[in-house]
Formats: sequence, C-alpha cells, structure tokens
Amino acid sequence: MLTCNQLEALMDAQYYSHDVRRAKEREFPPLKQGEMSVIEYLAKFNELSRFVPNQMATEEMRMDHFEKGLKGEVKQIIARYAYTNFQEMYQRAVKIIRIMNETKIKNREKDQVKRKFGPRRSNSQGNKNSRRFKPGMKFDKGKQTA
Repeated sequence: MLTCNQLEALMDAQYYSHDVRRAKEREFPPLKQGEMSVIEYLAKFNELSRFVPNQMATEEMRMDHFEKGLKGEVKQIIARYAYTNFQEMYQRAVKIIRIMNETKIKNREKDQVKRKFGPRRSNSQGNKNSRRFKPGMKFDKGKQTA
C-alpha cells in the first residue's frame, strides 16, 4: 500500500518533467512572501515544498522555512511565539495581517477626519494668541493694560 507522500511523488514524476522538477526545487529555498498576501505565499510555499521533501521532513522544518519567508512586522510577531504545528502558525500569520490591515484602515479614516475638520481643540490652553482674563487687568479700547 502506498502512503500519501509516495503517491504524490509518483504523480509528480509522471506529470512533471525532470527539468521542471529541478527548476521547482531551485525556486523553493529563496522563496519569500514579498508582495504576495499570506494566503498567496502559503499556496506558493505548498506548491514548491512538494519538490523538496527532504527540506520539509519535519513539521518544525516546515514552520521554520515558512517563518523565514514572511515579511517584516509579521515575521517579527510570528517569531516571538512557539507553535505546536504549521497550521497554527499559518492561522496566526493570517490573523496578524487582518489586524494590521484593520488598524491601517482605522488610522486612514482618522487622518481623513483630521484633514476634513482640522485639528481638534477642546480649549484655548494651547493657543498662545488667546486672551485670558486676569484679575486686576484693565481694558482700554480693546487693549489690555495693567
């Protein structure tokens, strides 16, 4: 009886020429997320990882390679935690991206409100040109005198 991996290897050998398999093997090690979404990166990662089973022998090796290919802030956040399996790491990366995108949208909306209405001033304490009444001051034709 064939295992799933053995069947996959047989099918790859039948449907992919030797040159295509070698090209896919060379494409995998430098794989990075770049401008891809995490979902697109995962699809490419899964597609290419089939051609390098020795580099994906354990779940830990798979997670390590996936993490290394993530970009910037997502990679930094993912690296802070330990994961029990690849699926958990992937789901966390998707969640991080979703939260980051939601935060960007909220910040963009706040910036649009600020541009539309200008900076909010709740009082005149920050305004150096505002007049303040001080006890003992006299007013003469709109000018303050002491």
